[in-house]
Amino acid sequence: MKFTDSHCHLDFQAFHQSLPTLLQQCHDKHIHRIIVPSVTPERWQSVLSLTEQLKAKVNIACGLGIHPWFLIPGNELSAENIDLDFQTKQLKKTLKIALDNNHQQVVAIGECGIDVFKAKKNTHNEQAFAKNIELQQQCFEMQLQLAQEHNLPVIVHHCQSHQYIVPLLKKYNVSKGGVIHAFSGNYQQAKAYLDLGYKLGIGGTITYPRAKKTINAVKRLPLASLVIETDAPAMQPLGQQGMNNSPLNLLIVFQALVAIRAESSDVVAQQLELNVDQLFFADERKLGAR
Repeated sequence: MKFTDSHCHLDFQAFHQSLPTLLQQCHDKHIHRIIVPSVTPERWQSVLSLTEQLKAKVNIACGLGIHPWFLIPGNELSAENIDLDFQTKQLKKTLKIALDNNHQQVVAIGECGIDVFKAKKNTHNEQAFAKNIELQQQCFEMQLQLAQEHNLPVIVHHCQSHQYIVPLLKKYNVSKGGVIHAFSGNYQQAKAYLDLGYKLGIGGTITYPRAKKTINAVKRLPLASLVIETDAPAMQPLGQQGMNNSPLNLLIVFQALVAIRAESSDVVAQQLELNVDQLFFADERKLGAR
């Protein structure tokens, strides 16, 4: 069996010193591909550089995008005193150039999306919250537009934002679809995304017995609609709270998935790889398809 971690932030500081050893360990555990989504323009070159490690035994591909936590210079999710249209146009121009210049390494746009929890946390009144959400929506729409133009899937970040994200996914109807990263909702929410052609990123959430609504949803969904991920160094599985997560923990997620599915482990593994192939690597020129 082979495995792909469809969402892992290998460019983060937590992995800098141990990366060669970590990639060898991933290879030893048959984790043969890792997709690294970016979170901010300042990190794009770092994730692109990871894809150029041709001597690595693990194939690394990347997504370029702007995470909703990092829309404003200084990494402050505050939008009270900026020109939203100007900010979005500048980000779109920057991202489009990066996509044009690095199309062979890039398999997705993202991580992008809308985060209501962070907006509430980082604003102090209703007016500031509304403008914050407006900025997030504009930037997400911009990235959906670029996904359409470049025929790329999107990696969607969501947190308490289902009601904002679904209408935008309907509006833009990205032909390649994408992944709803770190899905933790119920069956009805999952079905809404699946009906729009999206797959669900399943991670450490399903290792927690208390996540009953998500476990029950994942149990009922078509296996063809799922991919697995770690979101390392975040989203630790059960028993590792407070520690840095690792792509090596993908096997813990896989085992948890097998435990709640009716199919054999071989069937689950084969279908998960097929799902990743269809979504991210249908174009054989992409680095990750080697």
